[in-house]
Amino acid sequence: MSRAGKGGRVCALGVAGVLAGTVLVGCGDDDSGDGAQDTSAKAGAGAGGQGTQAVRSAYDRTADEDTAKVKLRVRTSAQGASQTANGQGVVDLDDGDSVMTLAVQGQRVEQRVIDQVLYQKLPKGQAPGGKPWIKIDLGKVIAQQGAGDGSMSDPAQSAAYAKAITDKDVTEKGKATVNGVETTHYRVSVDVADLPNGDTLRKQVGPTLPMDVWLDDEGRMRRQQLDMTVKTPEATQRSSSGASSAPEKVTVRTVMDFTDFGTEVQADEPPADQVTDMTGKALKQGEQQS
Repeated sequence: MSRAGKGGRVCALGVAGVLAGTVLVGCGDDDSGDGAQDTSAKAGAGAGGQGTQAVRSAYDRTADEDTAKVKLRVRTSAQGASQTANGQGVVDLDDGDSVMTLAVQGQRVEQRVIDQVLYQKLPKGQAPGGKPWIKIDLGKVIAQQGAGDGSMSDPAQSAAYAKAITDKDVTEKGKATVNGVETTHYRVSVDVADLPNGDTLRKQVGPTLPMDVWLDDEGRMRRQQLDMTVKTPEATQRSSSGASSAPEKVTVRTVMDFTDFGTEVQADEPPADQVTDMTGKALKQGEQQS
């Protein structure tokens, strides 16, 4: 697999998160006190060529480690209410396979991604068909979105924009300690129109997509933070029909940490007789939102 291909797989968890309802998209400063300690009094006005190259190569350098432990925090807010989801597990940075446990509103969800297929074991009594597991074929959903390779399906479009950014897109924000590791914090601004399926994405999230990354001394990603405000499909339809002048929006903040590079990843498919295939439903939802 090419380096660019491997680099794009770093955010494979983001693909699963989107389909699972924990949208891993967007960016911004995380003020939740989750372990990053700023050690620089002021941020630089720009990263310059060295910082830009560091951000460009971060996905590849992280993927070179093959595997890692991952911890994520997702906060979704809409209409004055918010919901927080936390997850932890391990991910294969090469092929995107992962095993995670998610906690949402006090309920536990086991999640696996194997060969671009998402499996989730929902709380007892919540899975359709009387079976404990559901699955969604991410490859088919990706094809419907017209994004091509699976690495391009994450809204952050990691491999695509990482190679396209210029010095004006990257700002060095200073030094910070993340999970005990000294890092450099960069903020990246991406022109959404330059991303695959950018015209559609632009309607949902606006013209630019900011992202924050914290890179260690070896150029590996230790934290990726995303914030995005998304206009809901229903609001888009009302706006186009003139029925409403105040579109509903959903704001999602996600922080994803990488630690313990080289951790073993053992991702096994659940027994077929315990799985309900929800791919068809996911495809229908995609058609309605397109």
